[in-house]
Amino acid sequence: MNPLASSFLQLVTIMDELREQCPWDKKQTIDTLRSMTIEETYELADAITSKDWNGIREELGDVLLHILFYARIGKEENKFQLQEVIDGIAKKLIDRHPHIYGDVKVENEEDVKRNWEKLKLKEGKTSVLSGVPVSLPALVKATRMQVKAKQVGFEWKETSEVWNKVEEEIGELKEALVSSDVSKIEDEFGDVLFSLVNYARFIGVDPESALEKTNLKFKTRFMYMEAQATALGKNLGDMTLSEMDMLWNEAKTK
Repeated sequence: MNPLASSFLQLVTIMDELREQCPWDKKQTIDTLRSMTIEETYELADAITSKDWNGIREELGDVLLHILFYARIGKEENKFQLQEVIDGIAKKLIDRHPHIYGDVKVENEEDVKRNWEKLKLKEGKTSVLSGVPVSLPALVKATRMQVKAKQVGFEWKETSEVWNKVEEEIGELKEALVSSDVSKIEDEFGDVLFSLVNYARFIGVDPESALEKTNLKFKTRFMYMEAQATALGKNLGDMTLSEMDMLWNEAKTK
């Protein structure tokens, strides 16, 4: 037997044994697993952001275990079998890649994406946006919706046009701030963020990854400030803004 197939079947067997013998595993449902699955996915995302290949390997294993766990519960509930999960994704990949498994011709990746969305509509999807999960974080969701809208031609032509839209939305936000209408301010602020996500796509930046790297940078610098303040026998809260600025600039040089 192929070593990969052997390893996979061993993991399936272990999952079955745990489900049948371990009190904790026997108790789990799709509802109790849901939050843990989300957590595991974020841990994988953290490892990817950090380029931690050992972490990526480990977290992929955790995610794979969750997939097998759901499949086992699906079998118990007489909803589906693991093989159906595997056969289903294999068929979907073949059907949605007619340029590989059929006679469709494509010139580039954009052609592939457009064909993908067209095929999804033929499968019964009512909207190109219907495949965007409701529970996605807002920044990721904005990106996904814009990418999908692009596949049907709803897209700016020039990067400069997108930046003009960003400036337009910022102007509308400033007007809303003058009015002090909280609802209007929130609405316009959301438009600014949405337009910035659009601009990020045009300049080849993943806004979610960019913001997460900035979050990490801020965290690292702020924790450095805390450590230096402690070394000086102080708390940040007791320092002046000028003193904290000095530590912040010092952190940047590190």
